[in-house]
Amino acid sequence: MSREFSSEFPKILRRVVQEVVSAGDLVSSLDIIVEQVQKEMHTQVCSVYLLNEARQKYVFMATRGLNAKAVGVLTLDVDEGLVGLVGERAEPVNLEDAQSHPRNRFFEELGEDPFHSFLGVPIIHQRSLLGVLVVQQSEARRFDESEEAFLVTLSAQLAGVIAHAKATGDLSLTTSEQPSRDVRGLSGAPGIGFGTAVVVYPKADLGSVPTRKVSDIESEKIAFTEAVNETREEIREFSNHLESQLQPGELALFDAYLNILDDNEIAGEVKTVIDQGNWAAGALRQVIEAHVANFESMEDEYLRERGADVRDLGVRVLAKLQSADVRLINYPKDTVLVGEELTATDLASVASEKLKGFVSVRGSANSHVAILAEAMGVPAVMGVENLSTQWMEGKSVVVDGFSGSVVVNPGKDHIAYYENIVKEEAELVDGLGDLADQPCVTTDGHRIQLWVNTGLITDVARSLGRGAEGVGLYRTEVHFMMNDRFPTEEEQRIIYREHLQAFDPRPVTMRTLDIGGDKSLPYFPIEEDNPFLGWRGIRVTLDHREIFIAQVRAMIEANEGIDNDLRIMLPMVTSIAEIDEAQRLISRCYREIVEEGTEVEMPDVGVMIEVPAAVYQAQDIAKRVDFLSVGSNDLIQYMLAVDRNNAQVAELYQEFHPAVLQALKNVADAAHAEGKPVSICGEMAGSPSAALLLMAMNYDILSMNATNLLMVKWALTSFSMAKAQEILNKVLQMDNAYLIKNYVDNELRQAGLGRVVRAR
Repeated sequence: MSREFSSEFPKILRRVVQEVVSAGDLVSSLDIIVEQVQKEMHTQVCSVYLLNEARQKYVFMATRGLNAKAVGVLTLDVDEGLVGLVGERAEPVNLEDAQSHPRNRFFEELGEDPFHSFLGVPIIHQRSLLGVLVVQQSEARRFDESEEAFLVTLSAQLAGVIAHAKATGDLSLTTSEQPSRDVRGLSGAPGIGFGTAVVVYPKADLGSVPTRKVSDIESEKIAFTEAVNETREEIREFSNHLESQLQPGELALFDAYLNILDDNEIAGEVKTVIDQGNWAAGALRQVIEAHVANFESMEDEYLRERGADVRDLGVRVLAKLQSADVRLINYPKDTVLVGEELTATDLASVASEKLKGFVSVRGSANSHVAILAEAMGVPAVMGVENLSTQWMEGKSVVVDGFSGSVVVNPGKDHIAYYENIVKEEAELVDGLGDLADQPCVTTDGHRIQLWVNTGLITDVARSLGRGAEGVGLYRTEVHFMMNDRFPTEEEQRIIYREHLQAFDPRPVTMRTLDIGGDKSLPYFPIEEDNPFLGWRGIRVTLDHREIFIAQVRAMIEANEGIDNDLRIMLPMVTSIAEIDEAQRLISRCYREIVEEGTEVEMPDVGVMIEVPAAVYQAQDIAKRVDFLSVGSNDLIQYMLAVDRNNAQVAELYQEFHPAVLQALKNVADAAHAEGKPVSICGEMAGSPSAALLLMAMNYDILSMNATNLLMVKWALTSFSMAKAQEILNKVLQMDNAYLIKNYVDNELRQAGLGRVVRAR
C-alpha cells in the first residue's frame, strides 16, 4: 500500500491542492484538507489545529474522525499535548503508540480513545507557526516516509492559504468576530496615516482588480459590451490571419473562444454581476476566477488546461476595458493607496493634500518608491505579502509606518492609540524647531553639514524649514517617470532652474538620469531577467548619449546667473573608463554652452559609490572627480547580495553589517587621502544611530530626507566627536549587525535620545 501511495503522491497532491485553492473560504479549505487526507492516506482521523497567537492557544478547527461538535470550541495551551509538542519542535512527530507518550493527553470531548498511531506536522509560513496538521489511526504503527512527506508537503501548501486568510480577515480564532484586522508588513516610511483605501492595480492584471460599487449600472454594461465586441473582433482577426496555416480542427479553437464570450456564456454572467452593483472590471474578475477555479479542479489534464484559455480571454477583455476607461478615480480627501506594487506614478496621481498613506504588497523600506514616500512625508508600509488588495477597497485603515502594520476597520481603541502617537511625534518635531537655524556642531566643536535629498518642488519648503544646508541628491528621474515621453532640453532646464533658484545660495547636487533596476519609464521599457545587475544608471545614458548630453546641457544652462554651486553626480559607476567618458561629454557640453554666449561656471563633477567595484577603486576615482558620494541603499544591496525590493529577505538588508561599515570607512579615507570631500546620500544618513557612526568616519556631508533632518541634528549635536569615534572604534571590532545596532541605539538612549531611536 505504501509503495502504491508513494507512486500516486504527485497526482494526489496536485488534486488536493487545486481543490483547496479553489475553495471559497478558509473553513471550506480546511474541510477539504481533512476529508481528502483521510481518504487518500486511508487514515481514520485527520484534524487541523490553528494557533491563536493573542491567546496562546491552539483552536480545534476541522476534523474527520473525531467529534465535529468540538470544532471551534476546544482549545489547547501551546505547550499542551502532542499537538503542543509538534509546535514546540517545529518538526513532525511520528508515534507508533501515542497513548504511551508522556506528552499525550486525552480530551474526552474529542473521542480520541481508540487511536494509537499519531503523525503531526507543523504548519509554518515564513518562520511563523500557524498550526498543526494531524492524522491518527487505531492500529499501532509508525506512518512511513512517503506518508510523512505527503503530509509535510501538504502543510506547506496549507500554510499559504491560512496566512492569506489571516491577512484578509477570513480567519477568526476567537469566539466573537472582530471587525478590526491588523496586517503586518515592513516599515517603508515613518508616520501614522488615517484614511480610506483606494486600490491601484496594474494594467490587465485580472487578479488585482478590486470590487467597486457603482450606481450607473447601464454605463458599466455598455463599457463591458464594447470591450467584449473588440475582443471578439480581435479573435476573428487572429483566425483569419492563421487560416492558411492551420487545419480546420485547430481553427475551431477560435470559434470556441468566441462562444465563451457569448451572452449565453461568460459575458452574460458578467452582466448579471454588474446588475448587482459591481463595476465592469470587478464583475469580469469575479466570473473569470470562478470559471478558472472550476477548470483547474478537474481530473482531466486537457480540461484543466482550458482554465488558462478562459483566464487569457478575461485578461484580453480587461485590457480593452482599461484602454477605453477614461473615468478618473475619485480619490477621497483621506486617500490611502493600496496595490500589489505601487510606483512613483501612482504616488504622483494623487494630490499631495489628499494622500495620507501608502501600502504595497511588494517592496521594502529601501525600494525606490518607499524612499519617495518618505521624501514626501507620506507614511508607508511595504512587503505586506499576504494582503488581498481587492478586499481593502473602500475600507477605513490606519497606516503605521513606524512598526510596519496596517489596521483595517480600526476600532475606537486603535484610533485613540494612534492619535496619541501622532501627538507625540508632533511634539517631538515642534520641540526640535529651534535647531533648524543652528549649524550642526558637536559638543567639542566638530562641524558637519546636513543636506537633503529631493525630487519634487514640493520638497523645498519642508527642506528649508528644517535647516537644510544644501541638496546632496536631486533625483532627476522623478520628472522623467512622471512624463509620457523624454522631456526636452528646454523643459529640463526650466525644471532644474526652479530648484536651483529655490535653494539659492545653497549647493545643489543633480544626479544624471538613473533608471533601471526598480525605476522604469513607461515610454522606455527595460525588460531584463535581473534588472539590478543589468542596464541601469550611467550604463543607459552613456549608451544613449543624446539623453545624457541634453540633460547635462540643461543642468549647466539652468545655473546661469545663480550664486549656488551646481554639482553633477554620476550614478552606478563601476569603472574608471565610464568616468573618463562622462567627463569628456560634460566638458564638451560646457564648452559648447560658453561658446553659445552663456556665462556660467563649470560645475563640480562627482561619482556615486554604490557598487563594491567602486569601493575598491575609490581613491583612483577620487583623483578624477571633485567629490565622492556614497549611495548606501544600493551599496548595501550589492555588498550583501540582498534584493532591497524583496520583503522575504528584508531582514538580511543590514546597514550595520560589519562589511558595510568597513566599506564606508574605506571610502571616506580614500576621498580624504586625495583631499576630496565625501558625502553619503542613502537612507543611512537619515538614521540618527547610523549618522553618529558616519560622522565618526569623517563624512563631510550627510544628505537625507527632510523628515529626518532635525532628529539627526539633535543626535549629532548631543555627542562629542571624541565620543562618536570611541563608539565607532568599538563597533568596528564587532562581527554581528544586530549587536552593533543595539549597542549604538543604547548609546543614544543613554544620551537621552530614546525618542529618535523609536522614531526610526
